[in-house]
Amino acid sequence: MTTDPLPRSTPADQDVSSAGVEAFLDAVEAAPRLELHSLMVLRHGHVVAEGWWAPYEPSELHLLYSLSKSFTATAAGLAAAEGLLDLDDTVVSHLPDLAEAATHPWTRSMRLRHLAAMATGHHEDTLDRARRLDPDEPVRGFLALAPDAEPGSVFAYNNGATYTLGAVVQRVSGQTLTDYLRPRLLEPLGITRSAWHTHPEGRELGFSGFHLTTEAIARFGQLYLDDGVWQGRRLLPEGWVAEASRVHTPNPAEPNPDWQQGYGYQLWRSRHGYRGDGAYGQFCLVLPEQDAVVVTTAQTEDMQGLIDAVWAHLLPGMGVPSPERDAPLAARLAALTLPPDGSGLPGTEVPEAASDLQVAAVAADPAGGWQLRLDDGSEQVDLACGDGTWRRSSVVLRGGRPLEVAASASREDGDLVVQLVFLQTPHRLVLRTGHAGGSTTARWQTVPLHAGTFAGLAVAPPG
Repeated sequence: MTTDPLPRSTPADQDVSSAGVEAFLDAVEAAPRLELHSLMVLRHGHVVAEGWWAPYEPSELHLLYSLSKSFTATAAGLAAAEGLLDLDDTVVSHLPDLAEAATHPWTRSMRLRHLAAMATGHHEDTLDRARRLDPDEPVRGFLALAPDAEPGSVFAYNNGATYTLGAVVQRVSGQTLTDYLRPRLLEPLGITRSAWHTHPEGRELGFSGFHLTTEAIARFGQLYLDDGVWQGRRLLPEGWVAEASRVHTPNPAEPNPDWQQGYGYQLWRSRHGYRGDGAYGQFCLVLPEQDAVVVTTAQTEDMQGLIDAVWAHLLPGMGVPSPERDAPLAARLAALTLPPDGSGLPGTEVPEAASDLQVAAVAADPAGGWQLRLDDGSEQVDLACGDGTWRRSSVVLRGGRPLEVAASASREDGDLVVQLVFLQTPHRLVLRTGHAGGSTTARWQTVPLHAGTFAGLAVAPPG
């Protein structure tokens, strides 16, 4: 969680339209493919609107997916300022023990800035291929993949590039990304809780897997909005924000308008401002012209639709206060909830989203609802499940990984249909089983991009 909460204000006091925020909420709730989990709007350094859709809570660490990349690039910028690396260094110069895998001259000439700007010369993502080539050392696998074009000449979204950039930062600093960022970025911002997935053990992923609270993301966005200065103290090198957020790699072939504006250093340019973003709607929108930051966590396949709603409803309200709507908006934001019966879920369940998770046992709970024992093939967990209401369970898995789950169930045609929300992620699993357990159908509403096991859906154990 964060210490010393960000200053709060009414929307009207910061010239923000509460009616615009309400219109944004209306648009999201009416869209069948959008499901928000949290929203935070800042203007002039003040939080003017914030809400969490129950069972999600403000204190929840939440998986950022590729929004993690913006933190990895920030670590690279700090390392460059400290002389640990130069973005014009070749990649192999920092990996002498792996350099023999880089047999192609374009790989040997590839620079760190090419990794940061998604301009390695590869025409498609390298991560899965790198992992197949060398599961124990994906960086070696990445170096073995010859680029399709000269580095710097073409954009391709490339998790393998970010993974390699993060590996270089961790090597030159002798620390994990979290440990390196903690005294330089996280603690000065008041961020005292975070977690990052690792592979191999001891190396944080860089391209994904970082977990923060919504307010922590907002603090990061505000730092970038204020050119790297926090409460009068410069945390990021002078000039870094402008350099990282400008276009380094054009990407006009991207299909959606807010993905066509060019790519910086692990930041996307947008039609308005720039952003870090992660799969399924994890956004940190930085809007210099409006002196604003908008943060969302969500579950949606329609990420462009979510950004469109921000442009259509939030932006026009900047500078147009509606003080008479401030109190109704605050009441609405305080009462947000996801329907426990699963109504209004984004999209429809699709065959490829099936899960191997099974219900091992079901028992009536004397307090109401049920107790479920679930099995993912390697571990069993016991969860409380409400009868048409959300009930929360906190589980510690093997290895100390904490897992937070909310569950609600309803009866349909003699079966129990369970909505299972993994609260540290965007994901919901829908289970259908007989009252006594046994045969189960299980489908993800959106498919986890990390392992869809209990361990993959938990955060790293406390350090």
